[in-house]
Amino acid sequence: MRTTKSKQRSIRRQLDEKLDLSTPQQDLLEDLASKCTSDPNSDNTFQYAFALSKSRDKSELQYAISMLDSLVKNGYEHQVDCMFGSATAHYLLEEYDDARFLCEAILRTRPENEAAAQLHTASVSAKDDREEKMARDIAIGGTAAVAAVGLALLLGKKR
Repeated sequence: MRTTKSKQRSIRRQLDEKLDLSTPQQDLLEDLASKCTSDPNSDNTFQYAFALSKSRDKSELQYAISMLDSLVKNGYEHQVDCMFGSATAHYLLEEYDDARFLCEAILRTRPENEAAAQLHTASVSAKDDREEKMARDIAIGGTAAVAAVGLALLLGKKR
């Protein structure tokens, strides 16, 4: 199903607001890390990694991805949740293609997964907006360069 750019942006804004409200507190992360260290099992690792996947710290997001991907590779029973956490971390790192890829994998097996559908749409929207901004910046830069050359030629003729 295709959605308009306006609808995509609306979904993205809503998701960004949800993610802003779900940033984990440092004390929660410390408690989960301690629990993970004192009783290292897949469930504790998952809880810690999933909480980290909503952090705003780049290294914590990368660590969350590595832990969640490892859980998937080792056959952890909550694979879709691991993939969603990893997709969320990729999205927050602005790695939109990776986030989209994981969401598509989830949606192939669970097409009713609304959270994955929203994250997928937000990833597509964010990537499109970034590419449009880059194209505008290139166009503006090109226009400025042409204007500078034109000005230089005009000033050169006056001398």
